[in-house]
Amino acid sequence: MFPRLFGKPKQETNALATLDKLNETLEMLEKKEKVLLKKAAGEVEKAKEFTRAKNKRAAIQCLKRKRLYEQQIEQLGNFQLRIHDQMIMLEGAKATTETVDALRTGAAAMKAMQKATNIDDVDKTMDEINEQTENMKMIQEALSTPIGSAADFDEDELEAELEELEGAELEEQLLQPATTAPVAPINVPAGRQQVRPAAQKTEEDELAALQAEMAL
Repeated sequence: MFPRLFGKPKQETNALATLDKLNETLEMLEKKEKVLLKKAAGEVEKAKEFTRAKNKRAAIQCLKRKRLYEQQIEQLGNFQLRIHDQMIMLEGAKATTETVDALRTGAAAMKAMQKATNIDDVDKTMDEINEQTENMKMIQEALSTPIGSAADFDEDELEAELEELEGAELEEQLLQPATTAPVAPINVPAGRQQVRPAAQKTEEDELAALQAEMAL
């Protein structure tokens, strides 16, 4: 029954219609059950009235009808249970079929994508990408290569010249006189004249000596 109901997507509407029909039947049985329950309760009230009126025979008849109603109520309960069971099975089969259809659709889509992109196309695309990458590297290297007069310069000679400049700069720094703090003046007692070393003669002393020699 279930394969016939859910074997094709077109029959899904039939499954939904079947579930709707079962729901309607279930509602009808529930209404009948309520009516029978009401009638059974009415027979009990009648039996009480006949008992108070000392009419035992009529009271027993009421209880008999109550039993008949209870049998019908029990039968309706069994019908409802079977319908519930049928609905659960149909809903489960429907969910299973929908799951299988979804998986089948996914498998078909994946198969179509694999056909559209096979391994050969992927390898070819990757080879083209690698080739373009290598070409771009070669172009960048060509653009960074010196041209004209700059291409004739020897890198080793330029580095040696740079080392000489650095050495000369360091030597010049070492030859510069160190900065000394100013010497405080020394107070010389009166009558004494400070004698300066010969190495510290000023230009005036040298000029005076030259004039003395010329006077002679």
